[in-house]
Formats: sequence, C-alpha cells, structure tokens
Amino acid sequence: MRSLIHLFQLIFMADPVQHPVNRPLRPLPALVFASRWLQVPLYLGLIAAQGVYVVHFLVELWHLIQAAFGDQHALEALVNAIGYKSSVPVTALNETVIMLVVLALIDVVMISNLLIMVIVGGYETFVSRLNLEGHRDQPEWLSHVNASVLKVKLALSIIGISSIHLLKTFINADNYSEKVLIAQTVIHAVFLLSAMAIAYTDKLMSAAAHNKH
Repeated sequence: MRSLIHLFQLIFMADPVQHPVNRPLRPLPALVFASRWLQVPLYLGLIAAQGVYVVHFLVELWHLIQAAFGDQHALEALVNAIGYKSSVPVTALNETVIMLVVLALIDVVMISNLLIMVIVGGYETFVSRLNLEGHRDQPEWLSHVNASVLKVKLALSIIGISSIHLLKTFINADNYSEKVLIAQTVIHAVFLLSAMAIAYTDKLMSAAAHNKH
C-alpha cells in the first residue's frame, strides 16, 4: 500500500522545483545577465596590451644583444631605458647594467603573467566558460579558479612585481634619494600585509563555507 502511495506521489505530486529546466529568463534578468559581455572589450584591450609588452620585451632583448657585441647606440638606449646613471661614462656593458636590464625583462614577463591570469581567469570567472577541460594546455590553476582564488593569485603576482622593482631600485640606489628608497620599501611592505590579509580572509570564508556543508 505504501509503495502505491509513493508511486502516486512521484507521478502526480512531484515538485517541479526538484527537476529544474532551462527556462528562458525574463527580459530584465536576461538583460542583467547579458551585461557580463560588456567586459569582453576590456579583455581584448588587455590582450592588445600584452602584445605591446611582447614588442617592448623583444626590443630590449635585441638592444642587449647588440650592446653585448659593442653597439654603442644600443648601449645608450639600454642605459636610458633603465635610468642608470654613473659618475663615469658607460662605454661597455658592465655587470650592473646587465643585471638591471635582465631584471627589467623579468619584470615584463611577470606583468605579462599577471595579464594572462586576469584575461583567462577573469573571462572564465565573470563572462563565460572557456571549455578547456581535457585540453593538454589547460593551466593547472584554471581548473579550480574562482573570484577568491583569482584575487589571492593577483595579490601574490603584484608582490612579485613589487619585489623586482624594489631590487632594481636597490641595485641602482645611487640614483635615488633616501626618501624614494624608504617609500618604495614601505609600499612593498603594505603589499605584503595586504596579500596576507586577503589570504587570511579567503581562508576564513572557505572554512565558514565548509562548516555549512
């Protein structure tokens, strides 16, 4: 008897909420949800900025190679680009100039990594799925990316970029005032504290969500 009642409930009294269907959205919710596509030009703009960084990287690398073979014009371009000043004219590559140029190249790479993280992760999180599951080149971090994870990764990337800038400043400290050195150090410390606060907040939110389940 109970089996017959249960079967009757399943056939005639099933709650439609338990079996959702992909119904069309009402006009206003559809418009609000579709507004996420307005971010696409922003990500396309970041892709263009990535291209500019690639060109800048290749130009600086080419100048470094030319300067290594004694090209004075390339050496002058490098010295002006890194803002290096010396009490004696720089007529050939030295260790300091090479180190500053290499750090500048690393800086470009790290900013490019940050751009990729924002472009790919942001599009996946806020616009639409990229459907990269099973693709051999899918980034490892993209499989579990969300707004919180992306925020923490961006904070860590900014700290890395700030570290490179601070190292460049210390290597070339003679060309900076004490006030600038202290200011950059304080700013870097603030970045560190901000990243720690973001990571700690994300940990608390994750723990709270886990406890609810």
